[in-house]
Amino acid sequence: MGFLESIFGVIGDLTWGWALIPFLVIFGLFLTIGTGFVQFRYFKRMFRVLKGDNQSDDPNTITARQALFVSIGGRVGGGNIAGVAVAITLGGPGAVFWMWMIAIVGMATSLVECTLAQVYKRRQDDGSYRGGPARMIMHGLGADYKWLALLYAICLIAAFGIGFPAFQGNTVAGAAENAWGLSRYITGAVLTIGTGFIVFGGIQRIAKACDVVVPVMALIYIAMALIVIVMNIGQIPGIFMMIVSNALGFEEAVGGGMGAAIAQGLRRGLFSNEAGLGSAPNVAAAADVRHPISQGITQSFSVFIDTIIICSCTAFVILMSDVYQPGADVDGVVLTQNALVDHLGGITAHFLTLAVLLFAFSSIIYNYYLGENALSFMTPAPSALFGFKLALMAIVFLGAAAPNATAVFFFSDPMMGVLALVNLLALMMLFPILRRVLRDFDQQLKSGVERPVFDPNQFPDLDLDHSAWAKKEES
Repeated sequence: MGFLESIFGVIGDLTWGWALIPFLVIFGLFLTIGTGFVQFRYFKRMFRVLKGDNQSDDPNTITARQALFVSIGGRVGGGNIAGVAVAITLGGPGAVFWMWMIAIVGMATSLVECTLAQVYKRRQDDGSYRGGPARMIMHGLGADYKWLALLYAICLIAAFGIGFPAFQGNTVAGAAENAWGLSRYITGAVLTIGTGFIVFGGIQRIAKACDVVVPVMALIYIAMALIVIVMNIGQIPGIFMMIVSNALGFEEAVGGGMGAAIAQGLRRGLFSNEAGLGSAPNVAAAADVRHPISQGITQSFSVFIDTIIICSCTAFVILMSDVYQPGADVDGVVLTQNALVDHLGGITAHFLTLAVLLFAFSSIIYNYYLGENALSFMTPAPSALFGFKLALMAIVFLGAAAPNATAVFFFSDPMMGVLALVNLLALMMLFPILRRVLRDFDQQLKSGVERPVFDPNQFPDLDLDHSAWAKKEES
């Protein structure tokens, strides 16, 4: 075991240690410029997905809004509550500024990766769609790169399909035990049964569950934060000045100054919004949309909600409180919890626990679908998918019931680093295709088309599934 841990430790050092974060930042800037600052050009259009008329005629598919909520359910989690607190503690208030910056460039990265996942999606026998980086590599780069697609699928299953659900189960059980004194076995059993009910219902039931859970959890958390902000409205200008001055090195809150702020802000921001990791495209490809860019815009909005809105809520709650001590050694969740209690009283600790429970449950559902999607690329055997569902339920229960069991999933972060590098390599190679698809969308809008429609016949040189767009062509 020690030998394996050392190997994965080296992989983690070679990815997250020094290579991946600068790569993600530079690549995000390149995509922002290369797409003509698409996240700004179509910012207003992002809000269209929230309209009530966002419906699909096919009951076996999911809508753009449902895909948005599923992806938000995966992106939003401990990083928004604990991760932000850790970033501020270790990097100072300036870390928040750099989280905002990485989210802005990450919006372009997410748009690109999710658009390409839509371009190369495949219609299944039941009418649903499957896609994501593995299929994007296979059909976009060709059969010669099947080995790269398989490497991505294996890493996705290891990190998101196996490792992270155990950690999320552990988070749920720990929060329930600390707040309500609930036995880990009881929490684990309830969580496992709930997970089984959702995952055995397929992507449609997953989407319907997230369509309810995600808005509730986000609104509860944002509502608490807004109450705190309104109560301390006079501090807002000073908080902004503190964030910016610390971020740019005009004042130092922790050891390391501006360097610590940049390092913590970028790292925590990337872990939170997942832009460039290739996870969200697996869900984005399942959406029934008229044009691939439409879903890209929607998933760009997901990054905005995750970091600019929800992470900022956590940051303001902490920075406005009296419990924040720069450089202190404190657990992230505890700091956020103590800050809320400082503002609103002890009852808010229970609301935060509820938010953590909902965040973790939606993340388990999301992580399951990523693993299932990757496994379906490797083998179409129904028995394999059935076995994976049972394995996931066992992993969730193990993670919840045994506090130290999650230590065996030490490979999760290194595998996530590998799949991120594979995804970014594929995006670079397929960027010319993205430019063509984006140009098609832009030209339709300029010609007066309110809702552009993707016509695969306009791209005869690409390996596309025309049946995935047949209904759009006829409409």
